[in-house]
Amino acid sequence: MTRGAPIPDTVTLHVPFRLVKRGGRKETQLPEGAAPPHRKDSALVKALARAFRWKRMLESGEFSTIAELAEREVITSSYMTRVLRLTLLAPDIVEAILDGKQGPEVTLARVMESVPAEWSAKFLKTPDMSDL
Repeated sequence: MTRGAPIPDTVTLHVPFRLVKRGGRKETQLPEGAAPPHRKDSALVKALARAFRWKRMLESGEFSTIAELAEREVITSSYMTRVLRLTLLAPDIVEAILDGKQGPEVTLARVMESVPAEWSAKFLKTPDMSDL
C-alpha cells in the first residue's frame, strides 16, 4: 500500500478584507471586484416605514396637518417633511432599498438631502433597474 501526502495538522486560509467603522458599527470591506452581499440599510428601511405610516395617517384624516402629527410623534415638522419625501421615490427604488439592492451611495442622509427628479442608474446595483 502506498502512502499519499501527509495531512497537515493545521490549514491556513487567507481571506482579504478590511474592517471599517460605519455609524458606530464595524463592517467588513471586501477587495475590489468581490461581489458584496445584499445588506439592508436598517436606518433607511425604518425611515421608509415611518414615511409611509405617516402618509397613511395624514391621508386617512387621523391628523389634519403635518405639524399636528409631528407634535404627537415628538419630532420637528421640518424633519417629518423630509422623511415624508421618501414616499415620492419610485416604487422600483423603494423595492431595491427594501431588498438591500441599492448602491452604497444611497443612504438615509443622502436621500433626505433632496429627491432628484431623475435618479441615475449608478445608484442601483441590479442591471434590470438601469432605466430608472
